[in-house]
Amino acid sequence: MELQKKTPPRQPLLDETIIGLYWERDQQAIEETDFKYKNYLFSVVCNLLSDRRDCEECLNDTYLGAWNAMPPSKPDVLKAFLTTIARRAAIKRYHRSQKKNTVPSELTVSLSELEDFLSDGGEVDTAFDRENLGRVISDFLRSLNTRKRYIFMSRYYIADSIEKIASELNVSRSTVNKELAAIRKVLKEKLESEGYHL
Repeated sequence: MELQKKTPPRQPLLDETIIGLYWERDQQAIEETDFKYKNYLFSVVCNLLSDRRDCEECLNDTYLGAWNAMPPSKPDVLKAFLTTIARRAAIKRYHRSQKKNTVPSELTVSLSELEDFLSDGGEVDTAFDRENLGRVISDFLRSLNTRKRYIFMSRYYIADSIEKIASELNVSRSTVNKELAAIRKVLKEKLESEGYHL
């Protein structure tokens, strides 16, 4: 009786290789992106949307967006590049869903935490003001230590739940809530010091 050799499990390609496939216009790029990042990207869009079909559509939109963006774009960090595309697709779909009065997502909850001092109207009306506000917030994030930046980005960029962040950091929900409150307080002070009267 002949023993069958076990084939080793498929390993994901390096990001540089996947980016190279996009640049060569090789459709395997999408297959490799899906294999490596599907679960992560799906969790990102599902944090923002409540409907599974919408999440699947956003995943497809993400792959199409990546295909259309590379070239000319050549991302330094593929995961971050894909996350940005996925979030934009999910937020666009979220706004469409809001018009239909659907159930609020984790995005609604996380953004409501910031609405006291980050609003759509008021002072940040011009493109210059929006760009400047983006720079101030980016500088603020770079000033945070790794843990605080992770908590802030997980909550307000990826829209992870408090429970998920607490679980990943192996701390209590109240610890995460306290840290987020402290970060928001410092951000508010930073914005006010830059002339954004909130």
